[in-house]
Amino acid sequence: MRMLMTIVGVLLVLMGGVWILQGINVLPGSFMTGQTKWAIYGALAAVAGIVLIVLARRGPR
Repeated sequence: MRMLMTIVGVLLVLMGGVWILQGINVLPGSFMTGQTKWAIYGALAAVAGIVLIVLARRGPR
């Protein structure tokens, strides 16, 4: 379960990073390019991914 949470967390961080870059018009080529709401969605996804990674690393002691 910890491995799955880590994998999902990393994917959320990566996906969030792409969304942020597209939302702030750094990474062109998508319908998301230049739309601030996608930068916000990306930040939320990245934060959720970081939380998952931290929770997976803590795990039951």
